[in-house]
Amino acid sequence: MHTPLKTMLALWLRRQGVRGAGVAVLLAGLHGAAQAQASSVSSPNAGYSRPEVAALSGVVPTAPVRLRVWGFEVYDARLWTPVGFRHSQYAQYPFALELQYLRRLEGAAIASRSIDEMRRVGSFSDAQAQSWLAAMRELFPNVSAGERITGVNLPGVGAEFWVNGQRVGAVNDLAFARLFFGIWLDERSSEPKMRAQLLQGLQS
Repeated sequence: MHTPLKTMLALWLRRQGVRGAGVAVLLAGLHGAAQAQASSVSSPNAGYSRPEVAALSGVVPTAPVRLRVWGFEVYDARLWTPVGFRHSQYAQYPFALELQYLRRLEGAAIASRSIDEMRRVGSFSDAQAQSWLAAMRELFPNVSAGERITGVNLPGVGAEFWVNGQRVGAVNDLAFARLFFGIWLDERSSEPKMRAQLLQGLQS
């Protein structure tokens, strides 16, 4: 953890009423947690910087979790989260969800599947569905093995999307962002085992 981030955290802790030795103890604990979380990433892409998360100060990656459907490997997912991230309140935090694909998929199919999965998380109108589907079809390209799509949650704004480190656009809709990221983070996810693995070690 770099010194500027430590300074920022120290100021925040003091505003919360934590002072003196308490600040030092918490900062040491947070430093250890960040180091442990960062080192838990075992993929060959673990030690890299990502343009898509550069604006998210102090985020660290979780270990990648692989999605398999009927024996087929689909993608590796990981979260980039700030210190203090609480997954039960994910919509309130700036974070990134990265999907690195392991096989070829059509962007239109990714968009359609996303709408289906979002319906499991919460209800929305047909008009919203059509609007969001059109937006995702514009944003999500066909992908091949090794390519990645990253969604960035922007509290109070919506969701921003990047493809292979290049920003492709955003959906400035809070309801969309909550339901989209809820595919992986909400308790109603269709992949509860994957969700549990993805959130392992993060605060509830």
